[in-house]
Formats: sequence, C-alpha cells, structure tokens
Amino acid sequence: MVENARPRKRFEVVEVTGPSMVPTLLDGDRLVVRYGAAVRPGDIVVLRHPFQQDLLVVKRAVERRPGGSWWVLGDNPYNRTGDSTDYGPVPGELVLATAVLRFRPREEDQRSLRARLSWAASSLRVLRADASASSRLRAR
Repeated sequence: MVENARPRKRFEVVEVTGPSMVPTLLDGDRLVVRYGAAVRPGDIVVLRHPFQQDLLVVKRAVERRPGGSWWVLGDNPYNRTGDSTDYGPVPGELVLATAVLRFRPREEDQRSLRARLSWAASSLRVLRADASASSRLRAR
C-alpha cells in the first residue's frame, strides 16, 4: 500500500482527540491501529472524513450498508458530531484501519507506587468488535 509515494505501515499508533468516543476512549488515549484489516460491526475504526479528506476520524463502525459503505457513530451520546448523523454513510474506501489496542499515557503526577500500579492495570486494553455497542448505538 502506498500513499503519496510513501509506503504505509501495517500497524501505527494514533492519538485520540476530543470527547466523541467517551467512555470507551478518552482524549489523549493512544490506539494501535491495523491498516487493511477487515471491518466488522462494532469495530473502532480510523477513517477519512468524507468532506475533509485530510482529517482522520476515530468512530465505531455500526453497520455495513448496501454498496459497501459504513454507518459510523461516536460512543458518546452527548457529543453527536462528526459521524454518520452529520454526513451519512461513509464509503468503504474511506475506512482505513481498525483499532486493536488502546493505551493511556501515564500522568506526570502519578508518582506513588499505588498510582503507578493503578495506571498499569488500566492503561492497556485490547479492542475487539463490540456487537452489543453496535446494537446499542443503532437503537439511538
């Protein structure tokens, strides 16, 4: 895979910004994403914004639509912007990657052993397709 004459990596780390995926992802979380992976309903995906092609967006793939497009939504019901409710189904070719792992950076003030152990226990999480989240989001 080549984009702009540069070979694209199969895996990459991206940073989440904004509150649209709360509570699943928080602002500042890092995701390990896999390019070219098959997308399933419930996957967290990285996609190009349909109207601003230089903007990458992290959303949940809720359901596949006819013609190979995807209905994508943020997990935060109180921040419903920048998803398919604004721009409709996303063409399949704009869905670039699926998230496989989330990790949270350690806060600077986490100096005690207890704080560091708490961070270590909660910072890493494998992300799998969440069919229940997909169903729950479709019901909204």
